[in-house]
Amino acid sequence: MKVLPFKIPKPENNALIYQEDVEVVFYDKLHQHDEIQISFIEKGNGTLLVGDKISSYAKNDIFIISSNLPHVFKSHKNIEEKSKMFSLFFTETSFGESFFELNELAEINHFFSKSLQGLILKSNKTEIINNFMKLKNASKLERFILFLEILKTASNAKSEPLSTFVYNKKYSDIEGKRMRNVFDFTIENANQKINLEDIADIANMTKNAFCKYFKRRTNKTYISFLTEVRIENACKFLKSKKEFSIAEIAFKSGFNNISNFNRKFKEVKKMTPLKYQFSNKT
Repeated sequence: MKVLPFKIPKPENNALIYQEDVEVVFYDKLHQHDEIQISFIEKGNGTLLVGDKISSYAKNDIFIISSNLPHVFKSHKNIEEKSKMFSLFFTETSFGESFFELNELAEINHFFSKSLQGLILKSNKTEIINNFMKLKNASKLERFILFLEILKTASNAKSEPLSTFVYNKKYSDIEGKRMRNVFDFTIENANQKINLEDIADIANMTKNAFCKYFKRRTNKTYISFLTEVRIENACKFLKSKKEFSIAEIAFKSGFNNISNFNRKFKEVKKMTPLKYQFSNKT
């Protein structure tokens, strides 16, 4: 299977694609597709990489991933229970070139510009989840009506961007495999020391060429990306029920200097590790 671009299996004459993923591990290869994706996580948790930004996904999260925005869901390896995700796929022209320009749909016109960087929804989730749960047994007409309801609710929901810039280029197969290898290696080894020479070897490039390539493709340096991966891993420890000291969490996440960890954490999360830990206690 080619890593990028990725083709969504499309039943004949279906403009709207509904998909259920029930897996221990979701499709965990960096990929992009022409379709806009709206996904609801019913079960599971893990790491989510969208564009240039890494975050996490968990039960009841709802994501919107725009057309050709590179992304990957990486389930946590220690999870034995199957993860479950419901998704809808469509394009701006799935229902005709001018369908979304109709006056009757003016209320959701801003959805497409709003979601260019990808979104995680922060409000109106109950209504959207209820509609997602109806999709499986719905007729094609009912499914289309539910889709419009989901789109309307998502358009008016509070949200946060998943990526920090709009990516409007398609990866070639070679580029896709290169970036996939870089991201996979980084996520798997972030708690270890990673030199620029090491990651450049993974990309099969010289160090200087890789640094320029990565910055051009992600709008940030590789070191900044690595730091964000480590901070996201630290957040998982801070939210866990296990009692780790801040120093232990820093070390487990790949930092060998606690003052540097505290400084970088505050830069990325806009709060100290202790404050983050307190605000996420259940």
